[in-house]
Amino acid sequence: MRTSKIFVTTDAVIFKKIDGINHILFIKRKNDPGKGKWALPGGFVDEGEDLPDAAARELQEETGLVVKDLQQLGAFGKPGRDPRQHTVSVVYVGFADDNAEAVGADDAEEAQWFSVKYLPNLAFDHTDIVTLALEKYKL
Repeated sequence: MRTSKIFVTTDAVIFKKIDGINHILFIKRKNDPGKGKWALPGGFVDEGEDLPDAAARELQEETGLVVKDLQQLGAFGKPGRDPRQHTVSVVYVGFADDNAEAVGADDAEEAQWFSVKYLPNLAFDHTDIVTLALEKYKL
């Protein structure tokens, strides 16, 4: 029997209304893979860390945001979704306060809100994740 070498990550789809239009928070990746591309805030789960705590921690580390009541959207684990190794991401959805501001930090070059009508090209399989979130929350 072979020991699995699958890594677990979390990502966060964070919505906010700006001028009555729903926006999603993305970070510009500072490092490869996908350096310079837009992505959802997220990262690897630390040993001994619960999944929602990891999602909240990564969100705060990369954007400065604290969002309460993150809800699990689903898990994404198609082989090849991350070129480094096989990863499974457990994705959470949250809603930021209207006055919430995000600033890129840690391994995020910048953080920016994008209208759900005009989304950027995204790294990894994040377009699939965002599409599911938009469908589920009917935004």
